[in-house]
Amino acid sequence: MVAGLIAIGAGLAVGIAAVGAGIGQGIAAGKAFESIARQPEVTGTVRTLLFIALAFMETLTIYGLVVALMLVTGKM
Repeated sequence: MVAGLIAIGAGLAVGIAAVGAGIGQGIAAGKAFESIARQPEVTGTVRTLLFIALAFMETLTIYGLVVALMLVTGKM
């Protein structure tokens, strides 16, 4: 019973983190493209800021994976 709940918790940790990061990255990329379409001269600046923001969002997914691995291996 406990092993099943741990597996469900690990799956939820990764799944929710991935969905949240995916939605956030999609919104950020869409807004960046809109910004570049309106002002093409700021392409380099917007691209740099977008990549930094995407990296921060992706770390949340990695944290979800770490939590899931800790649950499965019993380190938590």
